[in-house]
Amino acid sequence: MHTVVTGAGGFVGAALVQRLHAQPQGLGGAKALRLTLVDRTAPTGAQAPGVRWHVGSFADPALLQALHNDPPDCVFHLASVSGALAEREPALGVQANLLDAVALLEGLAGPVREKIASAPRLVFASSVAVYGEVGPDPMTEDHPPQPTLSYGTHKWATELLLADYSRRGELDACSLRLPGVVARPVSESGHGSAFMSQIFHALSAGRPYVCPVSPQATAWWMSLERCLDNLLLGASLPASAMPASRCWQLPVLQASVDAVVKAVAQRTGRDITTCLRYAPDARTEALFGRQPAVHAASAQAAGFVDDESVQALVARVLASLPPVDSAAGARAA
Repeated sequence: MHTVVTGAGGFVGAALVQRLHAQPQGLGGAKALRLTLVDRTAPTGAQAPGVRWHVGSFADPALLQALHNDPPDCVFHLASVSGALAEREPALGVQANLLDAVALLEGLAGPVREKIASAPRLVFASSVAVYGEVGPDPMTEDHPPQPTLSYGTHKWATELLLADYSRRGELDACSLRLPGVVARPVSESGHGSAFMSQIFHALSAGRPYVCPVSPQATAWWMSLERCLDNLLLGASLPASAMPASRCWQLPVLQASVDAVVKAVAQRTGRDITTCLRYAPDARTEALFGRQPAVHAASAQAAGFVDDESVQALVARVLASLPPVDSAAGARAA
């Protein structure tokens, strides 16, 4: 089974590649995988049997020609320009998040039009950013998008394109609206929701952090482990189980920042007062800190999952973090 992962060197992409190596049967029972991994840079020691790296854009003509010659069975499209960067550099955001995506979809659809391949399953990492400043509480999964960031607009437009390609039988798409997946690396600061990950890093290391939302802010959280579970389910669901929109609002864990902070502190033994202070930014809180409960009954019935509880989320996230240098953490505190 030939599987492509764009953004394969990123936070979610690298973890997905590890999961695919460990559990190839997660893709609808596939036992043998050939992987084409795409990113701007390849990690050190990236060569492995059955793995081919393409270093560069996922819209590179050379890559699209290679995928035409060797059509994939499944594509995980995870690569994008982050929301903050897309706001600062709108031309870059449009190119990377929308125009390059169109080039990729056209490249994947080409062999199907020529009847030399069947339509590949494409799992698209969309985002709750499509909703903008969300409401009401609770929110149902058919809540209409109304993005207030370019990033959300790009994601929504790509969802619509994927539904149309699927309607024409040129792709077999599954768009998943992901919430804040934690804990992203400290270096990934281009996401407006970066505070959700920084809380875990700061408290686990015992270093100071200024949180840009209030303790009462409510956000949608998902551990990396649960994110991977949902991506793999999206790859293996039969086409007959897909809604006409080809889009799923995933079940999410809605929790306050205060509840997550206290759960992390309890599990790590950290003193919140020495690590964390709050300096709420109205814009950040409006976009990422007022998220209501979500009723995603059809997604749950299809098998998509959330983290069940704050305690379960925190346990999964802390288990996934690299070991902390306790001496360095004590000095930072």
